[in-house]
Amino acid sequence: MDKKDYLKSGEFLARETEAADIFVPEEFDEEQQMIAQTCKDFLETEVYPHLDKLDQGDRELMKEILKKSGELGLMGISIPEEYGGFGQSFVTQMLAAETIGAGFSFSVAFMAHCGIGTLPIMYYGSEEQRQKYVTRLATGELLGAYCLTEPGAGSDANSGKSSASLSEDGKHYLLNGQKMWITNAGFCDTQVVFAKIDKDRIMSAFIVDSDMPGVVIGPDEHKMGIKGSSTAQIYYNDVKVPVENMLGERGEGFRIALSILHMGRMKLGANVIGAAKMAITDSVKYANERKQFCVLIATFGAIQHKLAEMVIRTFAHESAIYRVSKDIDILMEKLKQKEACDEGRAAIEAISHYAVEDAILKVYGSEILDYVVDEAVQIHGGMGYSAEMNVERGYRDSRINRIFEGTNEINRLLITDTAMKRAKKGDFDLFGAAEELYAGLDGLTNGLVGDEGYYQEKKVYVKNMKKLAMLLIHAASNTFGRKLVKEQEIQNNIADIITEIYIAESLALRVEKTEEMKGQEGPVYKDILDVYVYDAVNKVRKLGMDCIYSLAGGEEAEKLAGACQTLCSARGVNVKEARRRIAAKLIDDNTYKF
Repeated sequence: MDKKDYLKSGEFLARETEAADIFVPEEFDEEQQMIAQTCKDFLETEVYPHLDKLDQGDRELMKEILKKSGELGLMGISIPEEYGGFGQSFVTQMLAAETIGAGFSFSVAFMAHCGIGTLPIMYYGSEEQRQKYVTRLATGELLGAYCLTEPGAGSDANSGKSSASLSEDGKHYLLNGQKMWITNAGFCDTQVVFAKIDKDRIMSAFIVDSDMPGVVIGPDEHKMGIKGSSTAQIYYNDVKVPVENMLGERGEGFRIALSILHMGRMKLGANVIGAAKMAITDSVKYANERKQFCVLIATFGAIQHKLAEMVIRTFAHESAIYRVSKDIDILMEKLKQKEACDEGRAAIEAISHYAVEDAILKVYGSEILDYVVDEAVQIHGGMGYSAEMNVERGYRDSRINRIFEGTNEINRLLITDTAMKRAKKGDFDLFGAAEELYAGLDGLTNGLVGDEGYYQEKKVYVKNMKKLAMLLIHAASNTFGRKLVKEQEIQNNIADIITEIYIAESLALRVEKTEEMKGQEGPVYKDILDVYVYDAVNKVRKLGMDCIYSLAGGEEAEKLAGACQTLCSARGVNVKEARRRIAAKLIDDNTYKF
């Protein structure tokens, strides 16, 4: 694929991708690996020794550790050099996010500062705002927070009641309102705050200094997990915000909020990889030490199944994360080349463009981490329930990810709705291809001829799942029209199918490319691919059937069900032996090394 001919968001549904055209983690260069190692070293020396104190809510300790990370340059990875950062690629930013993801509560505070606390000003701020704030946020001199959520305005962010009115002398906006669930609230220096000016229908955004008169920060909330991060309410009582502190244009706040949420979702998708790999490593080390019935539990088939499945889902998710990260880098460069395109705006436009993939990876990543940490506790048995073990902390900390950056329920609806809107806008031909498929239902085959090569067979399975997704979108659109928005169960079915397609295709392309690059030792990576695709096809068939019988009846339902059975057929896989081989590598390595 020519770099100028980039893959648009959601277009993977209607277009095939070659393995040579994606980026895989096996391509990280020496500089990227050094950045990741620096992040790991920082966690080992500055974070892990203090986890218990952090979980007791020591705000000053968290602030001190954050500032140390800024002094080391870790906060400036995504900031251009002219503002005191290192101007690294989006792929590198995601690698850093993955690595820091193993930092429990520190990861939440760090990512909130570097992402939603800093990047709105970097992406939407004026040159003066960037020089005043971004240069100091990039070094940790200032610590940032993002203030969007309000009581009664969670998922419906634009319904917030916070207000701003221009002072009589025209020099300030008087800001009033209340924000809740604000990460880093207890020690932040700057806040990106959203409020409606006068009777505007759409929010605007402002940069607020925490020491401005009228800013009142409440006590930290008592939370289930991520106890080391400061989460509090913030109150604004006639706060005088200089007019030059408006971020972007008047009424642009909702767009800023949505764009930053896209970025937050994508980076959360990377964060969970680091947390998952840590939980897997903790689990295999325990399994290699713990004996029951006079033998190591790592020898038990039930434990090996758990270990292997944890690896499969993590490896597959990682494949998709770095695939889209490179797509974002390519689009960023394309946008920067446009005449008079600001670098910050180019970056956020590129990230926001991949809204379908952002939502997929936020949902899938948060749910695979929940699976991994749950199984980690189970492998540890009673010890997993003890606060002495990291897996107990990881289990509690994981749960928030399905709520952060838009709940998974909202994001599932976004996957289906955004893919359909992009197709209707003409970004790619989804509905024309669906019409063609629907017209030829009677002659539909699974496309397998019996002598496909290994990777070609996997491509046929992925292509068939894409065909089913198109058929379901076509049928749902025809049945419900504009009322489809109220059929959330059907939208969720389709979203989960789209998700399985993207993850399975990304994994297949990664395994194929790495084999072409250098070859992989043994069959273990094909085992990962075999098990994942076999499971995905069967999962998609069930989702498809649920969807079909919920939207159609009679002859049409049976025709669609027949198509679903045809398209979701896959050759059998000895999943027991495949998982045992995956587990054997993990057990031999005694750490996650895939």
